[in-house]
Amino acid sequence: MNEIATDGYRGILEGLSKECRLRSIPLAGTDADQEKGRSRLVDLCSNDYLGLAARESEFREAFMHSCPDAAFTSSASRLLSSAQRYHLMLEKALEHLYGKRALLFNSGYHANTGCISALAIPSTLFICDKLVHASIIDGLRIGNADFLRFPHNDLGKLRIMLEKNAGKYARIVVVTESIFSMDGDLAPLRGLTMLKEEFPNMILYVDEAHAFGVRGERGMGMAEELGLTDKIDIIIGTFGKAAASSGAFVATTELLADYFINTSRSFIFSTALPPVCCAWTLFMLQNILLMQPERERLLDTSRRLREALGLPCGEEVESQIIPYVTGDAERAVALAARLREEGYLVLPIRRPTVPPGGERLRISLNAGVDYNSLTRLIEIIGNEK
Repeated sequence: MNEIATDGYRGILEGLSKECRLRSIPLAGTDADQEKGRSRLVDLCSNDYLGLAARESEFREAFMHSCPDAAFTSSASRLLSSAQRYHLMLEKALEHLYGKRALLFNSGYHANTGCISALAIPSTLFICDKLVHASIIDGLRIGNADFLRFPHNDLGKLRIMLEKNAGKYARIVVVTESIFSMDGDLAPLRGLTMLKEEFPNMILYVDEAHAFGVRGERGMGMAEELGLTDKIDIIIGTFGKAAASSGAFVATTELLADYFINTSRSFIFSTALPPVCCAWTLFMLQNILLMQPERERLLDTSRRLREALGLPCGEEVESQIIPYVTGDAERAVALAARLREEGYLVLPIRRPTVPPGGERLRISLNAGVDYNSLTRLIEIIGNEK
């Protein structure tokens, strides 16, 4: 390839390197780790919140016995493929659990970009929490949507924005996450549903990616835990985290589900999830329903670690995601390397994933982590303060 044509790309990479923001795909359990006795790192960076992915070998034989006919490809989109038995079984299971119509997508990114862009019809305004996931922002851009952003979790500012705009649009879609992916704090879902009662043309859209499997009596998220499932219009959930699989879903009304089938481009134009993937997700879902002890243990570990690190505690920040903000990319990278030397896999989070000054370590707990194994991590981070 002509070097002149690629100079611009090379310059961007060099700039990222100078700012300590150049990324590469991380490897765990490498030869270097094994030489230093770190072949079994404590994984605090994956989203395997219930530890199901780490236990995959325990389930493999039973799964293969129960679903021997599950194919490894759909070979077409949902609107063209005839191999959809497991897709339909999974959707029906989710419909039973949520009391809403369910529709599968290939990933959380596909679900958010597809649903958000499809909702962006004329006379629609989106008002999004400032910290919503990039997939939501991309959906707004794809749909060329009118949108505003309200300060994180600030119901007062959101109400002012609703009062100002409710009469100007046929509908206002308020978008939030239930557990925020980088800060690990919780959205004020009760307050948001109360705003729906004040503004009849408000649609509430909640991304439960980091709550599905982890919160609620059956693991169906914060909406279930708070008894608000019926009051949230659109719920997004993903299978690539606590469910130890891949894919995602939207749980919503019959009308909107049919609407997404006909207008969501990421649904219409993507080859469907492999049937074996849907079968595995259904198999994992049956386990998730029975894992309330693991959910309780995970939350307890999170509370204890937050307290030990001197971080804010309380119901509004109780989740398995614990951020330790360094405010500096170089410091975040160095601290992550130091923790790896001690046997902890914690990755630095830098721009553009977080805003400038928000550089951090994102400690992602799972139900298989013993609190006592975190003693050295607590000491190291404590010495950094």
